[in-house]
Amino acid sequence: MSLQEEPYYLPLGDEIEAFEAAYQSRLPVLLKGPTGCGKTRFVEHMTWRLYCQTESDRHALTQPLVTVSCHEDLTATDLVGRYLLKGDETIWQDGPLTQAVRTGALCYLDEIVEARKDTTVLIHSLTDHRRVLPIDKTSEIVSAHADFLLIISYNPGYQSILKDLKPSTRQRFVSLTFDYPPEDREAEIIAHESGIDPEIAGRLATIGVKVRNLREHGFEEGVSTRLLIYAGELIKRGIEPRRASEIAVVQAVSDDAAVQQAVADIVDVIWP
Repeated sequence: MSLQEEPYYLPLGDEIEAFEAAYQSRLPVLLKGPTGCGKTRFVEHMTWRLYCQTESDRHALTQPLVTVSCHEDLTATDLVGRYLLKGDETIWQDGPLTQAVRTGALCYLDEIVEARKDTTVLIHSLTDHRRVLPIDKTSEIVSAHADFLLIISYNPGYQSILKDLKPSTRQRFVSLTFDYPPEDREAEIIAHESGIDPEIAGRLATIGVKVRNLREHGFEEGVSTRLLIYAGELIKRGIEPRRASEIAVVQAVSDDAAVQQAVADIVDVIWP
């Protein structure tokens, strides 16, 4: 990803200072937190701070952030690389992880626990003093560029025990925990990202708080800040607030009719 402008991010604690300290020591970073709470935006913001703040920084590395969205079919080959046929030749093509290791980019493996276990093992040698990536198919051991940093993320509240992060992997990373912002800060984020009036953004933030309180009644995930921003963007485009909340929140958070009704009741209170 090439970043020409500073990605908006509203810090809620010392996460920026902690990440910068980790980067200075090249300590791999684990980001933990619920879906849509700002983990990916934080990584983009930190990439900009570390690589893109000045004109010379922007030209030094065309792709300072390599992001991989992990899934159950993700193989080690997908990350490291593979041989491809080009005309009459067989050529090697680096995968996204190898590209980041060679060039000194930040590599962000999003939702790492969704990847196959044999895939996650290959990152171990990049997360200790060795900082190397073995490529079995080429018999090459790639030493990480001095600027390379590995970042992974996952949602511990959502994963089953079958998809939890192994201690052997978890304990190779320093960990930053994220959560949804306090109501007033979330309203500020919604207003900035969607461009709606602060008063309307405040009501959407209130919906977020009240829906998340349903977790006490068995609704585990709550509603993400991302969905509240989507609702704000629909309102900005002229969709009536109650309808925008129905589209972006009520229908999006769950397919369970009882949960949808509970969320709809909250929306009815906020938009009478």
